Amino acid sequence: MAKNEVDAYLAGCPQPQRSTLQALRASIKKILPDAEETIYYGVPAYKVEGRGVAGFASFKKHCSYFPMSGSVLVQLPNELAAFVTTKGALQFPIDKPLSHILVKKLIKTRLAEIPSKGR
Repeated sequence: MAKNEVDAYLAGCPQPQRSTLQALRASIKKILPDAEETIYYGVPAYKVEGRGVAGFASFKKHCSYFPMSGSVLVQLPNELAAFVTTKGALQFPIDKPLSHILVKKLIKTRLAEIPSKGR
C-alpha cells in the first residue's frame, strides 16, 4: 500500500521535480533496500527498525531531503556548503538530483544515531 502512496505522491509532482525525486528515491532504495517505504507527515519517507531515516518532498522552487533528525545536517558542513539547509531539511534544485554519494553519507550519518536492533 505505501509503495502505491509514494507512487501517487510522485505522480502528483510536476516535472522536473518528479524526475529529480524519482532519482532520489532510487538512490535511497539502493542504499536501504529493506527499509519500509511509507508516507510520513504527508511526504515519502523511509524507516529502518521503525525509525525515520530519510524523506523527501517537492516544492514549487526546490526539492527537499529530510534526514528525519535535527542533528544530521550539522554533521556534514563541508558536503552541504553549496545547499540551503534548515535544522531539518536540505533544499536542492528541482532539476538536479542529489548525488548518490551524498545521499549515502546522509543516510549513514542518520543510521549512526539509531541504536541497532541487529543491523
